[in-house]
Amino acid sequence: MGNPERYPFVSSDTALGEASFRPYLPFTLVYKQGSQAASGLLDTGASVNVLPYLIGVELGYDWERQTTALNLTGNLAQYEARVVLAQAVVGQFEPVQLVFAWTQATNVPLILGQVNFFMEFDVCFYRSQLQFEISPKLSTQDK
Repeated sequence: MGNPERYPFVSSDTALGEASFRPYLPFTLVYKQGSQAASGLLDTGASVNVLPYLIGVELGYDWERQTTALNLTGNLAQYEARVVLAQAVVGQFEPVQLVFAWTQATNVPLILGQVNFFMEFDVCFYRSQLQFEISPKLSTQDK
């Protein structure tokens, strides 16, 4: 396991001052031969990872070929979603496979939620410092 990496919170609206800062993680998504730089909102309250429609298209997913449907809740309940898998490269860590609910919504951020981002990474938030720290989960050999 590598050393934890720290990232700054990112301001989403300067008019809100410090209240606008959010934990967005920069990383790269890889699917087949393509890759896409991304920034995902770390959301401990989200049940699943959510991939916005346009990012999925840019990665090369074909909506009609994704046959496993998923029902989202909350603000995204009105949109169809399909299950897709992608490799995620975070910092200097080894790539991990993430499961996403690829939604037809276009006005939603890429969300990193409990299944399965927080199952693959340990995250510590330092909100007062506007930073967060991330490290891969410990493997059974490391425990």
